[in-house]
Formats: sequence, structure tokens, C-alpha cells
Amino acid sequence: MMHHDAPAPSASSSGVVTPLTPAPLTAPGRMRGGPVLWVTLAVFAQESVWNFYDAQVPTQLRHYLTSAGLVGLFMGLDNLLGVFIQPWTGHLSDRHARGRRGRWPIILVGASLAAVPFALIPRAGSLPVLLACVVGFAAIANAFKGVTETLVSDYVAPADRSKAQGFVKAGVSLTIVVSSLISLLVVDRSTTLAFAIPPVLMLVMLGLAWTFLGRHHAGAVLPGPAGIPTGAGAPAPPGDLPSPWAVVKDLVRAPTGARALLMLGIFCFAGMWSALRSLLTPYGTEVLGLSRGEAGGLALPGAVAFLCAVVPVAYVSGRLGQIRAIRYGVGLFVVGLLAGVPFPTPAVTVVSMALASTGYAVFAVNALVALWNLAPDSRALGTYTGLYTVASASGMAFGPALLGVTVDLTDWRYMFLNAAVLGAVTFVVFTLLVRRNPAGAARVGAVPADSPG
Repeated sequence: MMHHDAPAPSASSSGVVTPLTPAPLTAPGRMRGGPVLWVTLAVFAQESVWNFYDAQVPTQLRHYLTSAGLVGLFMGLDNLLGVFIQPWTGHLSDRHARGRRGRWPIILVGASLAAVPFALIPRAGSLPVLLACVVGFAAIANAFKGVTETLVSDYVAPADRSKAQGFVKAGVSLTIVVSSLISLLVVDRSTTLAFAIPPVLMLVMLGLAWTFLGRHHAGAVLPGPAGIPTGAGAPAPPGDLPSPWAVVKDLVRAPTGARALLMLGIFCFAGMWSALRSLLTPYGTEVLGLSRGEAGGLALPGAVAFLCAVVPVAYVSGRLGQIRAIRYGVGLFVVGLLAGVPFPTPAVTVVSMALASTGYAVFAVNALVALWNLAPDSRALGTYTGLYTVASASGMAFGPALLGVTVDLTDWRYMFLNAAVLGAVTFVVFTLLVRRNPAGAARVGAVPADSPG
């Protein structure tokens, strides 16, 4: 006997009973903590390895290279590889997102393969072997990096993705702590052990995330036609999935469209943030008269401000709309930089960096979500995650050089002013975006699937 409160199976016109789609892990309009926790753990797992890579691989390269320029060149290979690899692996993951296993095979297989060259880095006995390990890890890890980040769109409803990103970014910021502890407690005793710990942690944490999410993938919140969430067991929407080349051609054909402008804004803001972080230590020694160690600590208050602001910012952004929120964040970033110009002292610089970091937190939470929302085909979110990497990694590659040229033309004393001027260009880009997406168009679901540019 069936109770009145139990859902009944649906019957087709032919009388065949069709089982119900499982209830989504995250119901639209209400963000449940469980899926967000496990997605955060998955992203935290891979970022822990990347943070340790950035902290310790330069020292390994210095064993064989005396040129800081060459060390920087090889350390920049991961960004370059990401530009070419991530859109294609994102597209591959989109093709399997609605399958029984979803994107998880790419993540788990990729993590298992990437762990091998990473763990072998301290055992490399020559420069060619070391470079093979470094390039091998960077290539494999880039293949699943964007796919892991796209899990937010699989398990969190569109209206809650900014809030979820806030928790994800907060978790990612804590990977610096993990990397620092391994460096402080293990590296001097055993480099081999130190390089083995991050990949083991990555595999264990990804395994836990898969246990609680991947095995129940049929209940995922996945975008269907016109952005309507569907279960992973539902059939894929009709039509061919656009390839990365098709997406790029669409951006090129509409260079002043919303998606192209957003890509430009991501390029500019990521570039300026990377430039500011890269040149802050020499600014501290040249202008503030600090030692190298003291100047290196100037970024710490900003990191604390980022961590404190990122979750509240995520909740506020859901009401403002992602693009509009980013515009305010860029404005705060510029104001923070300008605050450090008149009185270049360590105390003022710390306050300036805290304001700028809070502005960057708004961008970090909303930029990828805004790009997802503007995607004309909601089934291609993995591809758009790859395009986000293309824009941000390209900005990170060119930003420090551009700001450095302005310092050469003026003086270290005016670095914050130069960065503020370049940041104002980013503010103009996002102002144009807000005008192209008035009122609700900056919010989730306001851009129709067939909207141009």
C-alpha cells in the first residue's frame, strides 16, 4: 500500500514505468553544506600539491641553474601548459559529466598519474631528468586541475555557486599553511619524504571526496537545456556539444560581446594582482627600507584579509550579481592601491594591501561563476573553466612584466600609483560589462542561452 507522501513512479503513455530521477544533492535555492564541503576538499587536495610545487621546485632547479631568469621560465611552464591543455580536458569532461561516473575518472586517474613525477622530483640526478619530472607533473596536473574546479557546477545549484566558491577559495587559501608546515617540519630532514607527503594527501582527500560525491553522482545538480538542473542519470540535452574551437570562434566573432569583455577583464585583473604580489617584496626593500624578510611579510596581512572576507563577500555577491560585485571589487582594489601612494610607510602599505586583497577576494569568488553564467551552452562549463584559465594564466604571465616596465619608466616610489592606473582600465572593462547586462542580467539565470556575445 502506497502512502500519500511517497512519490510515485511516473508512467509513460505506453504504460512503461519510468523510475524517478534521484533527488539532487543540492536543491536549487538552498545550499547544503555536504556537497560544498567535499568539493572544497577536492580542490584543496590538488591545490596543496601546487602550493608545495611553487614553494620548493625553484630550489630544486637552483641546484642545476644559476640564472634566476631560467628558473622563472621553467616555473612558468605550468601556466603555459594550462593555456593549451585545460580547455580540451574541460571539453572532454563535459562530454562525460552526465555519465554514471561523471568527471571523476579524469580527476582520479590524472591525480594518480601526476603523483608519480611529483614524488620523483627530489630523486632526479640531472637537469634533464628533473625537467622531465617537472614538465610531466605540470602537464598531467593541468589536465585535471580545471576539471576539479568545475565540480562546483555539478553539485551546487546555479544560484548558490558564488557562495560555494567563497568556501572553496577559503579552503584553497589554507593550502599555504599546509605547504608551509611541510616545508618547516620535513624538508630539512628529508626532501624525498617532503615531496611524497603532498601527493599522498591529494590522493587520500580526492578519494574521500569521490566516496561522498562521485558514488552518488546520479543525484548531482547538473545544468540541462536553458540552464535547468537535471540529474546525472537524465539524458543529455539535444544538439552537439560545442568544441573549444567553436567557443573561441564565437568569442572572436563577437569581440565586444559580454563573454569576450569578461575574458578581457579576467586577463587584466589577474595580471595586476600577480604583478602586485610579484613586485611587492622589492618595493618593500627599495621604497620602505625593509629587509628582504620583512618585505616578504608585507603580503601576510593581505592574505588574512582575503581569508576573512572571502565567505561574507560570496554571500553578498549573490544579491548584487557576479559582474556587478566584481566591478565593486575592482574599485576597492584601486582605492586600496591609491591609499598607499601618499605616505609610503610599512603601516600604510599593510592597510593598502589589506584593502586591495579584499577587492581581489570579490574577483576570486565571482569571476569563474560569472563566466559560467554567460556561457551560451550550459553543458560546456568545463570548457569555460579552461577558458578562464587561459585568460587568468595569460594575465599572470604578462602582468608582472607590464607593471615592471612602468616602474622602469617612473620609479619604485610610484609602483602603487602605476598599478592603480592599470587597475582603472580593468574597472572600465567591468563598467562596460555591467552596462551590457543591466539590472538582472548580471545575476544568475538572467542571460538566456541563446543571447549573443
